[in-house]
Amino acid sequence: MPASPVLLGIETSCDDTAAAVLDGTTLRSNVVSSQHDVHADYGGIVPELASRNHERYIGPVVQHALDEADCAPGDLDGVAVTCGPGLPGALLVGLSFAKSFGYAARCPVVGVNHLEGHLYSTHITGQGPPMPYLSLIVSGGHTQLVHVSDIGSYTVLGQTRDDAAGEAFDKVAQMLDLDYPGGPAVDRRAQQGDPTFHDFPRSRFDDLSFSFSGLKTSVLYFLRDIPEGERDAFVEAHRADICASFQQAVVDVLVDAVRRAALDTGVEHVAVVGGVSANRGLRDALQMLGTEQDLHIHLPDPQFCMDNAAMIAASARMHWPTTSPLTLDINPRLTLA
Repeated sequence: MPASPVLLGIETSCDDTAAAVLDGTTLRSNVVSSQHDVHADYGGIVPELASRNHERYIGPVVQHALDEADCAPGDLDGVAVTCGPGLPGALLVGLSFAKSFGYAARCPVVGVNHLEGHLYSTHITGQGPPMPYLSLIVSGGHTQLVHVSDIGSYTVLGQTRDDAAGEAFDKVAQMLDLDYPGGPAVDRRAQQGDPTFHDFPRSRFDDLSFSFSGLKTSVLYFLRDIPEGERDAFVEAHRADICASFQQAVVDVLVDAVRRAALDTGVEHVAVVGGVSANRGLRDALQMLGTEQDLHIHLPDPQFCMDNAAMIAASARMHWPTTSPLTLDINPRLTLA
């Protein structure tokens, strides 16, 4: 097997159908078919609809990725596919397709941990941060602070006790009648608002755990306390301020955890990955933390923050050539440690 393999990545863990061709550190294609319009009316992901749409689009998406990369199935050294964590039906669609494709193309199929894919989203087209380093995975489904000591060697230093940060963004966006997905919508409004408009609570623990359910509930009660006859006009006038105040609370919690973990571990490099890592307020605050604490902050290109198949291929490449099929079954509750 080559040291710099040509890999087809496939990602279907949630609501994005994605495929990519990664040739060593050269990304030859990266195709994502979003289902945002499908789920927008429901205010969140409907698993059955997600699975059906994966079935509909996975073939065309993979073919698009191969065509864009000018790559035939016989040119591939392997197929890397997400096997967990994620929605069971969605994972099954991706894994079943990968098995069939790999059999027909006569190349190995490698199961990849979706969370590890996020870890290596800063390594897709380069070396990424030197190990050891800290990585904050912050998305709609996960909020974890991980010490990466080596490839495949991870220690989860802290994680959410309830809601993930991205989930809190989505719920608050619903409360404020913003577009789906909620994270980017809140971020856009927050840029125009006053983060000191209201002091929402910040949860802090002696360890490096996170909690966002109380913050989410605080926003709900704040809105409920406005007299019903005045509520619509108040929200319309202060929607951006509420977004900015809520976002500042989330950012403060995340950045404080990174600061504490960096001091505890003595690392000099920090990566922040996952969908929420695209948030402009968070990125700005992390860069400021880096300047203040002399930390090197590594942020993925925005296209690699959301779920994508390039990061899945990158994760398989990081283990190459020692990678063997980790599993050919899905594990919706797969963890890093």
